[in-house]
Amino acid sequence: MKLPLLIISLIIGQHLFSQSTDFILFKKNHKTIGTYYAGSNISFTNEQGSYIEALITQIKNDTLFLRQFVIQQIPTNLGVYVLDTVASYRYQYHYNQIKAIGRTGRKFNLSGSAATLVGGGILLTVASAIVYVADREKFSPELMLGGVALGGIGYLMAKLGGKGMVIGKRYSLIYVSVSNNKKP
Repeated sequence: MKLPLLIISLIIGQHLFSQSTDFILFKKNHKTIGTYYAGSNISFTNEQGSYIEALITQIKNDTLFLRQFVIQQIPTNLGVYVLDTVASYRYQYHYNQIKAIGRTGRKFNLSGSAATLVGGGILLTVASAIVYVADREKFSPELMLGGVALGGIGYLMAKLGGKGMVIGKRYSLIYVSVSNNKKP
């Protein structure tokens, strides 16, 4: 009775005490804000400006081994759509080839939209002020408040959004080697 129990506990113990392989720390001003390891997803912009969202299959010797899936909606005979994996690609990137975490290229011009909102808000506020000075009966305080709100929303959009976290002074990637198999 004790021998099968010992064998089962050894088999389970092998799986419980295994440790993960190498990993990469993403830091902002020397504080860790993210960890990337085998099995996690990563989205980054490489040195050539390509945006990649992929699954990390392995991290070994300063290199990320990635697998990217191309998924499409395909219609069925019943008139509903099904998600299907059309293709998958394998990539290898040295962690120093990562330019930014997140998208830095063209996706949506958030700064242009923010500038438009700020400009429109200023225009509505100035126009409302002119109407107030010229003819107070036609003045609409709601329109003036709307103009101020549009300008404020545009300002917040410009400050908060849009760009990826570029590796450099503020952000850094640090490779941490855990495995004992070192290359000679």
